[in-house]
Amino acid sequence: MGESFSGQETPDAWPGHLWLEGRTIVHLKDDQERPTHMPRGPAAKSGTGFMNPAMAPARTRSILLLQDALQHGWLNDNRPIRILDALCATGIRVRRWRNEIHSELQSRLHITANDLDVKALDWAMKSIDSDTQIKDVFTLDDEQVQPDFIEKNGIRFQHCDARLAMVQGSFQWVDIDPFGSPISFIDGALQALGRVGVLEVTATDTAALTGSSATSGKRRYGHKGIVDLYAHDDAVRVLLGTIATRAAQLDRAIEPILALFDGHHVRVSVLVRKSKQGADKTRKLMGWRVRTEGEPYKFVNHPSNEELEQASGPMWTGPIWNEEICSRLTEEYAVATCLAKSTDLERGTALGLEWSDVDQLYAEREIRRSVRHISNAASLMSTDHLLLAFDQLPRMANVGSLPTMERLIEALNEAGYKTARAPDLRPFIATHAPFEAVIETVKSLQSTE
Repeated sequence: MGESFSGQETPDAWPGHLWLEGRTIVHLKDDQERPTHMPRGPAAKSGTGFMNPAMAPARTRSILLLQDALQHGWLNDNRPIRILDALCATGIRVRRWRNEIHSELQSRLHITANDLDVKALDWAMKSIDSDTQIKDVFTLDDEQVQPDFIEKNGIRFQHCDARLAMVQGSFQWVDIDPFGSPISFIDGALQALGRVGVLEVTATDTAALTGSSATSGKRRYGHKGIVDLYAHDDAVRVLLGTIATRAAQLDRAIEPILALFDGHHVRVSVLVRKSKQGADKTRKLMGWRVRTEGEPYKFVNHPSNEELEQASGPMWTGPIWNEEICSRLTEEYAVATCLAKSTDLERGTALGLEWSDVDQLYAEREIRRSVRHISNAASLMSTDHLLLAFDQLPRMANVGSLPTMERLIEALNEAGYKTARAPDLRPFIATHAPFEAVIETVKSLQSTE
């Protein structure tokens, strides 16, 4: 365990300048620029006080998933959920959990925030003074052994190596969001979960996951990649496959809840169960993606020698979402839960926040973008589906142009093939239609235009 911390220190450069993420005030160091709305790429780490604005959509989705688990009882019935943010940094995620999840659910949310950086923890705890205080949200009566902690606003802050924090606790929800690869934390996180739990993992080493860096991909994930239109989907499935394989070695099985490639990172949320039989089934859900002539790709258990050059893997080849849960992640639900209300803005203004009507408009757009297309695509991404890059369809169908994506999706649905836009920066459709049916539909729409 690291050296103890008091939780009473005022960090250097405090209070910095203010930003609003969701309904939560964020104190940024003066040398970190005010974030632009809807950032897409990675941010350079700037030491203590660092908050990566490009991760805001992932934090928003984490709030919605955790709240959904509490409301619908799919994780721990109606009992409390012990949750660990193993690498909490300045605490924006845990503070958003505390501020934005419905107040009537807060008593069941037992949060531990851990980091090895004392200055980051001081910044996190000082930031809580900007929050609405939650009194007596739970009793500190857990029997598990944990490192020393300081409780503030219903959050246990502790200064510890993340792997030690996971070993010494037992949780139903563990979040791993490192700066770089998560590979060294996955085993510990899986072992920290109870019989049933949720593991959320962020990976920013996308060059390794997509195949752009072949050596690091092979070394970290045992993955052979191909950099093409399917590199993002490959990256998601490689991370899922890595978690599934490690889980199986511990007699655990995973069920993907939501897995996305978002801008510069991969973010996956999986339900983990202790199950030897489920772990055995993992082998059947691992395979390779083979690019083939006449159709975009196929999944196989293992490519032949002739197929290997055009194959990427191994990776998870099963469903990557949970339909029931993801169908509830609508834009309206996200806005109702996470968009700042007048009381939040009044509190922020009193603290010195500068927030205009334009800022509020852009904030709403960002929250909507966090879940855009998810509910519509839930029934597809939770089953076997075909993924197609929309802008490549004219070449595949040998036509001059395409109608709008909306018209194509409508036509395929009218033909009885469930189709929706898949969340990605590049326009993709996911469909239950055979590839030949998609091509015929494109051609028929071309002839009627």
